[in-house]
Amino acid sequence: MNQPLAYVHPGAKIAKNVVIEPFTTIHNNVVIGEGTWIGSNVTIMEGARIGKNCSIFPGAVISATPQDKKFNDEDTITEIGDNTTIRECVTINRGTADRMKTKIGENCWIMAYCHIAHDCIVGDNCIFSNNSTLAGHINVGDYVVLAGMAAVQQFCSIGNHAFVTGGSLVRKDVPPYVKAAREPLSYVGINSIGLRRRGFTTEKIREIQNIYRILYQKNYNNSQAVAIIEAEMEATPERDEILEFVKNSQRGIMKGYFSS
Repeated sequence: MNQPLAYVHPGAKIAKNVVIEPFTTIHNNVVIGEGTWIGSNVTIMEGARIGKNCSIFPGAVISATPQDKKFNDEDTITEIGDNTTIRECVTINRGTADRMKTKIGENCWIMAYCHIAHDCIVGDNCIFSNNSTLAGHINVGDYVVLAGMAAVQQFCSIGNHAFVTGGSLVRKDVPPYVKAAREPLSYVGINSIGLRRRGFTTEKIREIQNIYRILYQKNYNNSQAVAIIEAEMEATPERDEILEFVKNSQRGIMKGYFSS
């Protein structure tokens, strides 16, 4: 904290064991938790709330004002959870009056040159590969993986444990547990490898597969598929999570690969 070549505003609240490297600038109204390391040439602007044991690499800009012409200098924030790593030149904008904050969860890994726009809510344990981009007002669940150069359109939602392949353009909502690929973005199966790594049993993975076979491979529309799943499949947390996501989708869910 006593690094003479860094600037820390007197109004910033920095834990005693935070490491701040040279040529970093930390503005007023910033809170940084214990054990966090901030590399050189980082800019942390007003409204940042950074948790414990985070790592922020050179060139990152955290909590910059939103790139939104409707923004009127509201008192908004950016929250970053504990144990999150933010790599080189990542940009994260603070919220607008819509949600009043942008939030990144705990244990996330945000790789170089990613951009997370205003009012995005990102869950825990997410991985965003290089150059992935979130437009404004996006919801991302837990354990989501965005491969390199994926771009997500504003107001979309991505469910828990979803995997989006590199270079994808996400224009519709991506349900939980699935793999999304191709152009236009389509369902190409469930994220079975990721689920096994996280302790899902073979039986649970098969249950999720059966749900998505009805939703994507039986030529039903979404309303018909939801009714069949509710009538024929035992209620479980995973089944109910998928049904809730589909029912509440504002942009509509992505299509199946074999859909016309």
